[in-house]
Amino acid sequence: MNPIWLIRMARWARNPPSMGRVKLVLAVVAFCIAVVLLERLFGFPAWLAPQKLKP
Repeated sequence: MNPIWLIRMARWARNPPSMGRVKLVLAVVAFCIAVVLLERLFGFPAWLAPQKLKP
């Protein structure tokens, strides 16, 4: 683990983020998990698959 991460964790322990920031981060993580679950449930759309270009 990088020592800078330890310094960052100590700073967060002394000055924790606001509840609004925590909710924002949790909402972003929940959205990302939902997108991954939907992609695994329904599959990746064929129209988004990369195509090989002929030179």
